[in-house]
Amino acid sequence: MNQNELNEARTNPEFLTYLDKTRVDAIKTKNIEALYEVLDTMLILDLDENEINTVYEHILTISFDEVDKIVNNGNKLSLDNEDLYLVRSFYEHAIEKWSNEQTDAAQQLFFVLSNIISDNVLIESLNVHVIAIAKGFTLDKFYDEKVNINATPSAEKYAYFIDSFNFETENYLIDNKDILAGEFEKLKHLLD
Repeated sequence: MNQNELNEARTNPEFLTYLDKTRVDAIKTKNIEALYEVLDTMLILDLDENEINTVYEHILTISFDEVDKIVNNGNKLSLDNEDLYLVRSFYEHAIEKWSNEQTDAAQQLFFVLSNIISDNVLIESLNVHVIAIAKGFTLDKFYDEKVNINATPSAEKYAYFIDSFNFETENYLIDNKDILAGEFEKLKHLLD
């Protein structure tokens, strides 16, 4: 969208009514995919920050409730269908914690997520995050020193996650296996 199209969408009462109705319906039906569509649209259009935060809070509430149900049933999350949005919200919450220098909370979220998903690429990526936090990396330092910002996601489902690094992930995990094992030992109680 160019600037004129963005301005038109921001001020189009029919579109804004549609967006609000979609938001209300998505909250009522706990449709996380629709809520993310609303959130992404609101962010692109740079709409009211308080409304954006409210939508994000609904996403987190729904996500944590759904993840709890799935995990308590002995299942794991995939990166398919609605599960992708559940994983995305969990991941984004962890990134938010890290960016706010709440490293313990961020590491715990990455650790738990790495143990409740069934996607090996993302599991390895999350383990890199856990190791980076254990080594004292801030999010900015992690981006600057470890993330390959020029890489494109290997598949569309990974577009919401940091999974491209300036090193071979498998080798990095092998080189840091003792750190990862120590973090697993320290955090495994979170899986009970």
